[in-house]
Amino acid sequence: MSDTKENGIALPALVALVVSSAIGSGIFDLPSTLAQSATPGAALVAWAITGVGILMLALCLNSLVLNKPELTGVSDYARAGFGDFAGFISGWGYWLSSWLGNVAFATMLMSSLGYFFPPLKSGNSLSAIIVASIISWALTILVTRGIESAAIINAIVTVTKMIPIFAFVVIALISFKMGVFTNHFWANMSSNFNGSVTYSSANATGIFTQIKGCIMVMMWVFVGIEGATTMAARAKKKSDAGRATIIGLFSLLTIYVVVSILPYGYLPLSKLQTMRHPVLLYLFKEMTGPIGGAFIAIGLIISILGAWLSWTMLPVEATSLMAEQGLLPKWFGKLNKHRSPANSLWLTEILIQLFLITLLFTDQAYNFAYSLCTSSIAVCYALVGAYQLKLGLQNRNSHMILPGFIALAFEVIGMIFAGLQYLWLCTIAYLIGFVLYYRARKENGQSISNVEWILMIIIGLLAVAAIVALIMGKLKA
Repeated sequence: MSDTKENGIALPALVALVVSSAIGSGIFDLPSTLAQSATPGAALVAWAITGVGILMLALCLNSLVLNKPELTGVSDYARAGFGDFAGFISGWGYWLSSWLGNVAFATMLMSSLGYFFPPLKSGNSLSAIIVASIISWALTILVTRGIESAAIINAIVTVTKMIPIFAFVVIALISFKMGVFTNHFWANMSSNFNGSVTYSSANATGIFTQIKGCIMVMMWVFVGIEGATTMAARAKKKSDAGRATIIGLFSLLTIYVVVSILPYGYLPLSKLQTMRHPVLLYLFKEMTGPIGGAFIAIGLIISILGAWLSWTMLPVEATSLMAEQGLLPKWFGKLNKHRSPANSLWLTEILIQLFLITLLFTDQAYNFAYSLCTSSIAVCYALVGAYQLKLGLQNRNSHMILPGFIALAFEVIGMIFAGLQYLWLCTIAYLIGFVLYYRARKENGQSISNVEWILMIIIGLLAVAAIVALIMGKLKA
């Protein structure tokens, strides 16, 4: 039987969804963020490790789309592999990470608009929060008018926002100086400032520390790689979702490596580390003048809006699927006349709005939002790898075992590198989720097992401890 739908999202739009979901604000700060942690040699090694890890995740997603076509989305894979509670943990974490990503986009978008409108420059002023709120509600309204039409708009935005990134790459290549690039190719970061002897590539301790510092931000810029898989149920051909993920991955990896490494050959490391944010904007301004800075600023604004649109669609797809699976109350999956899950959209938007208001009281909103987002979604990705590994072992298929094992190991190590305090903070959000999970089980005439009760109690105790630690100042948000 054919998996083709007459009305659905085509392959080009799915690839655009993957690229646009991942390319948001992170790419425009990559050169400085990596320079603060690593020299170019270590950064390239970190890209190789991250590339392999994300490739294995993409292969897992592709394999599961082809071999388990009846399943849709990361929470469905966790549920099929390890039960309903694992499916809930994955789906709720995915939903949490998606709308937290929108908060990160909001703060960076306001900083970018601040290039033209100084009152917005801080990203968390009252005027910035008002503008961000208006944009957030507008995007939600757009998605309530129809998921497929929003995906078409997203494809157009993806093409548009690649133009300034391509322009930056061309100018950076022209401006590249090999002597600057090789000056501190393997150097340990401390030696760059005190003038001491540099480390060689054989110094594993120095290189390892630098690589560790890179992994989290590299994982952050790949969040969204599963976008096509999440939307597989709405694709013209379900098999296109896996193809779109692989094509999108290689496109993203190429773009990220080039954009992040070329600046090492333009400015000395110490200057690259201290540039204003968003770094690409001010790098291009230095290369080409104020007009060039404005050009990149416009590209950044379009880029964030495109990613924000994608991530307005993704979280509600997750909650809708969970409602269909009986992991959330049916209210979350109710569709309007445009076939959009309006209830879930409005609820998610209200939570985003509340979080935006809290930005008035902190200047670390972007770092906190993207760190929490990356940590929570790493759990979802790890469960995808674990399910692929389980299937491979059951079928005694090494072609399934290897990607599953590497993807699982990469995500677990990434969570450790990112900081386990963010996973600890995530447990707080699960307290509300457990109430909804309990209601969903009752609604569907199902009970909660003893093992599930034990796991909920353990996670609940961790959440209470995290709240106490936050109040006492022992845990920093």
